Amino acid sequence: MFNYAFLIPIFPLAVFLLIVLFLNRNNRVSALTAVAGIFLSGVFAYGVLYEAIGKGGELAKHPFYQPLLGFLGLPTGKESFTVGVMIDPLAAIVLFMVTTVCLMIFIYSIGYMQHSHTDEHGHHHVTDDPRYARFFAYISLFAGAMLGLVISSNLIELFVFWEIMGLCSYLLIGFWSTKLPHEHHIDDAQTVRAKFAALKAFMTTRVGDSIFFVGILLLYITAGDLNFPAIFTEKSLHHLAEAQILGIPAVTVIALLILGGTVGKSSQFPLHVWLPDAMEGPTPVSALIHAATMVSAGVYLIARTFPLFITAAEIGGPAMTVVALIGAFTALFAATIGVAQDDIKRVLAFSTISQLGFMVAALGIGAYTAGAFHLITHAFFKALLFLSAGAVIHGVGTNDMMNMGGLRKKMPITATVFIIGAIALAGIPPLAGFWSKDEILAHAFELGFGEHPNPVALAVFVMLAIAAFFTAFYMTRQIFLTFFGAGRDHHVVEHAHESPVVMWAPLAVLAFFAATIGFMNASPLGIEFFGKFVGENVLGIAEHMEHTPFNPMVAGMSVGIAFVGIALGWLLYGMKPLEHGQRDPLMALGPIWKLLRNKYYLDEVYGLVIAQKEGPEGKTGTVDSVRIQAGVVIQFFGWLAQVCYAFDKAIVDGLVNLAGAIGRLLSAISGWIDKNVVDGLVNLTGFVTTELGDGLKLIQTGRVQAYLLLAITGAAIFVVYFMIR
Repeated sequence: MFNYAFLIPIFPLAVFLLIVLFLNRNNRVSALTAVAGIFLSGVFAYGVLYEAIGKGGELAKHPFYQPLLGFLGLPTGKESFTVGVMIDPLAAIVLFMVTTVCLMIFIYSIGYMQHSHTDEHGHHHVTDDPRYARFFAYISLFAGAMLGLVISSNLIELFVFWEIMGLCSYLLIGFWSTKLPHEHHIDDAQTVRAKFAALKAFMTTRVGDSIFFVGILLLYITAGDLNFPAIFTEKSLHHLAEAQILGIPAVTVIALLILGGTVGKSSQFPLHVWLPDAMEGPTPVSALIHAATMVSAGVYLIARTFPLFITAAEIGGPAMTVVALIGAFTALFAATIGVAQDDIKRVLAFSTISQLGFMVAALGIGAYTAGAFHLITHAFFKALLFLSAGAVIHGVGTNDMMNMGGLRKKMPITATVFIIGAIALAGIPPLAGFWSKDEILAHAFELGFGEHPNPVALAVFVMLAIAAFFTAFYMTRQIFLTFFGAGRDHHVVEHAHESPVVMWAPLAVLAFFAATIGFMNASPLGIEFFGKFVGENVLGIAEHMEHTPFNPMVAGMSVGIAFVGIALGWLLYGMKPLEHGQRDPLMALGPIWKLLRNKYYLDEVYGLVIAQKEGPEGKTGTVDSVRIQAGVVIQFFGWLAQVCYAFDKAIVDGLVNLAGAIGRLLSAISGWIDKNVVDGLVNLTGFVTTELGDGLKLIQTGRVQAYLLLAITGAAIFVVYFMIR
């Protein structure tokens, strides 16, 4: 099956072309073709996983590498990059995750991208989104790019798919940036918010991507190759460790630049600001791109290039420390913001940022298995949570949890699966999040409090433990605000309804995985499949891949922390649910609540460049309530541009015009001299020559007698002359 792995991304990419070129006029055929495409990818991905499991640890030592057709290569002088496929245990398990999650999201989207409304006569109507077929074309393109990235055999190939995903993210975040007259959005201002959210995501991630690309260039210059099997050899890694860039080991510089790509794509501090705003896109997009797959690509990038980070750490470089601290800080930072948000999707967005921080921090402290394991488990329960939130929004028509409440009776299936996902995220055993999160905490605890305490690991453990508490708290808050108590907006809750089967069936499948997939690495039960399959080798390198055994004390601590968070959430929001018009209990924190509510005012700091301002009506207002204005930095550059323009117009243009005038005067003088002096002499010479010619031609008669007479006359003149002389 490995030989056919190249087909896995081709199916959805082909579907994209089919929809764009031929099928776009038929919504149903477009949707079913998209589902069929990702289903076929899943069949081959499952086959690849089956074969990979059969090979076991041997595949980790010797990954499968297959160069594809030569014409797909990229010539670069003496060398050329060959497009190829590389399969190792990590790629195989990620292929399984991506195709499974994508298939569920594609099926869910069939129902979600339909809008229902009741006309003035009380008749219920269900209509497709006006850009229904286009949506399935975009998500198929994204799925193809993500799958292509996973099986890439070199960094250039990976980067191409990486950028295609960035394009898809831009297109899908801004999917509702236009609106037809009969189209229904949450509010009129969504078109403006979606437009600028797409731009914000595109520009912010470009910062990280540019840094990443510089890292690729330096790696190629230093190592002379970008194919994974070539650059991760012992000889190549030794050369990267010995080479210097500006006095710093090349491997450290390159690893930090690659981290820049992860910070942008996986929304790590300080480039995390685009992800919460990206929730303006359709909810399947939030689940597909901004929870389960694309943002995970940054974590996958570090895992794929892990030998570089290991080498950088071995020579004492700070790359791993930076990775660990950025991840841990992001996990805590985003988790605290999540407790003060009212938008059901934005809470999950900050949760995603926080959980990605867990993964990055895990890789930073060397917990390769735990980081990769959390990458897989998180994809399932976070996709479940986003799609469940989408079902809620689909049923009630608003994102604001303060207008919800009591939905468990109206939407029992959605409420059930949402709670399963939330418990998994909170880390309650035996659900998936417990096993992976506990493994990260156990590894940090082992290093931080072990025989040789590592202060970085200690700091990571403390920050992640606090983040785990906030995670349990904000998920409990979200559950009680959304599903329990009485509806705080009766108009919203009265019209709430359970989703159609095409939407809740994928939720049920994802809930099953959210509950069970953690057992892949339940070491206290004697199951260590994931650790042995993925974590014993990375591209043939076994050093620093040791496992952290299950620690009952750490597990008890992590579960205890989660239960404390849940208990506090229940005390504030469950014991006595909020009623209509009642203030959020967290507002009692005063300035702390405002600080968290406003996301530490980082948007305002970034607003120094470009700011999005909301009018009095806020996010649920009209188009006019949202506007974009230049920040101080842009205003400064605008002023500087005006000064430069005035200088250019008054000074530079003046000097140029003066030079032109002088040039014209000199040209006129030169022209006069040329015309009246030079041309006069030339004309005079010509006139004299012409006149002489006219005179001499009179003697050119052609008669011999005349010529003889002239000769005799001439001779006579000479004779007379000499006689007289």
